Amino acid sequence: MSAPDRLFRGDTVLTTAEWQARAAAHLARVEVYTRPRRERRARGASHPVHDFLFQYYSYSPAKLEAWHPSSGEGLVDSTEARERFPEPVYVAADGVIGRMPGAMSSAERDTLVKVLDVLRATHERPAQFGCYGMHEWAMVYGGHDVRHAQVAPLRMPQAELDAFVESRPVLCSHFEAFRFFAPAAKPLNRVLLTWETRHDLEQPGCIHANMDLYRWAFTCMPWVGSELLWQCFALAAELRVLDMEAGPYDLRSFGVEPVRVETPEGREEYQRRQRALSEQARGLRAALIDAIGAVLEAGAGRR
Repeated sequence: MSAPDRLFRGDTVLTTAEWQARAAAHLARVEVYTRPRRERRARGASHPVHDFLFQYYSYSPAKLEAWHPSSGEGLVDSTEARERFPEPVYVAADGVIGRMPGAMSSAERDTLVKVLDVLRATHERPAQFGCYGMHEWAMVYGGHDVRHAQVAPLRMPQAELDAFVESRPVLCSHFEAFRFFAPAAKPLNRVLLTWETRHDLEQPGCIHANMDLYRWAFTCMPWVGSELLWQCFALAAELRVLDMEAGPYDLRSFGVEPVRVETPEGREEYQRRQRALSEQARGLRAALIDAIGAVLEAGAGRR
């Protein structure tokens, strides 16, 4: 094989028994989320916290369940591996099955480059921790689009909620959260956010930017592998819980106790947990940067 055609196989080669065990373990842990999601859909029910992970993030339960080796791993060539990991992405050579970065189209490669640029830029910016989850409150300001009203009431009367929003600085740096603000709440945000500049203010303290590590991971599948994908998903799930705990909805019927950011104690708790989760995100962001960079380097020249 020429250099641009070489397999991206990493330093570790898994036997059939090893990768099958890894695939089974992966399925078991993701089914904690995917099985209840399917059951809720079958009976027409919803979960205001966990469904977000499958509705906002357009990666199906089946894709999440499908295991792929990590970026630093290849597989011993076998009938089972060839059936599960087919060409053109996976190719067998010299007794090992690995991924073939040269199989990427120019558009797929460009997508990985863009993801890598966003991750690197966000990674290099200083983290900010002063938002206190006010984005969820700004979304329902003035009674606008109370999305979960059918399953979860607001924690306080609308007038008190509006007064609280008006009493606090709104410091949202994430466009995908800001765009759902009530129209009357958008001028309250201290940061000007637009679609064209949506990635320019991404910063590593933002819980939505850190949830989006899951988006960037599945956008780069199967190249980054299911281990890193799962870690990003698990972090997104934890961040989503904090996001909704700090929000204006009463979710106690779903076993979610509020973090009362309308109080000094609640804001202190929110920021403490936000900082801890940001540290986890920092490590995962660095891992994604390394994995994507290695794939692009291995496929250099195949345009």
